[in-house]
Amino acid sequence: MIKAKQTLHSRFIALAARIVSISLLAAVVFCSSPAFAVSKDMVQLQTQIQELQDAIARLQQSNDERMGVMKDIVQQSADSINKMSITISTLQKQMQAQQEAQSGKVDQVSGQIQSLNDSVDEIKARIATLQKLMQDVQSQQQSLSAGMPQPSGSAAALPANPPSTTTAPPPTAAPIGKKGKPSASFPQAADTPGPAVTTGPAVPPADELYKTALGDYMAAKYTLASSEFGDVVKNYPDNPLSGNSFYYQAEIDYRDGRYPAAIKSFDSVLEQYPDSNKVPASHLHKGMALFTLKENEAGTRELRTLIQRFPNSPEAMQARSKLSGMGIPVTPKH
Repeated sequence: MIKAKQTLHSRFIALAARIVSISLLAAVVFCSSPAFAVSKDMVQLQTQIQELQDAIARLQQSNDERMGVMKDIVQQSADSINKMSITISTLQKQMQAQQEAQSGKVDQVSGQIQSLNDSVDEIKARIATLQKLMQDVQSQQQSLSAGMPQPSGSAAALPANPPSTTTAPPPTAAPIGKKGKPSASFPQAADTPGPAVTTGPAVPPADELYKTALGDYMAAKYTLASSEFGDVVKNYPDNPLSGNSFYYQAEIDYRDGRYPAAIKSFDSVLEQYPDSNKVPASHLHKGMALFTLKENEAGTRELRTLIQRFPNSPEAMQARSKLSGMGIPVTPKH
């Protein structure tokens, strides 16, 4: 467009210069030539001027036509750009809606998987309880079998003389001496064993404590469940169920907005129980808690660690969605 304008301008200047030169030539001829020659030259000059005016008119018309075409092209381009802008905005909204829907589905799937893990933990606890009961029953059966008389071949029969059912004689009172004291030759009451000293109640097994705590957690009795999970951690620190107990304590603190306490419990799971199935969820929720506390760098590192360690887990999908939604690259730039 700019080039066309420059071309038209240069042609217009050339025509104007030509008109000026012709005018000067006509003036010179008019002043120096005879009258009969002047009339002929004037006719030629008028003819050339008319031709120049016609050429200028055609040039102006061509310029107007080209400008009209260029205006149409510019208008069409503007309309196309507006349509593209609307289309891009629509696509962005659709992508955002799909991303939000996908994030919601991932959260739902993650919650379902977590519920399945909890159910598996509960089933494991019940199986451990049943195994213990079976071991106790087997021990009792072995004890009974060891205490029963073993028959010898086919001659085994009832004993000929059954044991007597007479009761033992009552203990005789100690003889009293001259001064009212018991005789030294008779055993004193202090020599007989006294009643056994009772101790405090025994701590239930880890699986029973954990099962009770998990049931209260599922029933939304979070304060009671937190205390019961604390009992599991206190009494059985080396048991894998203690890692799950730390995780649920962290979840309770996270729900109540106690993010520093939740992060501390998540760290206990990650550092003390690296083989626990709660490790991916601990990475994810620790990162979310850090973002809530505006510690974005630490939260980014935590989610990137989750993606690196467990790339195919549902928690990693949530971590990618969180980072992408915040405009943070999933992998650090080197």
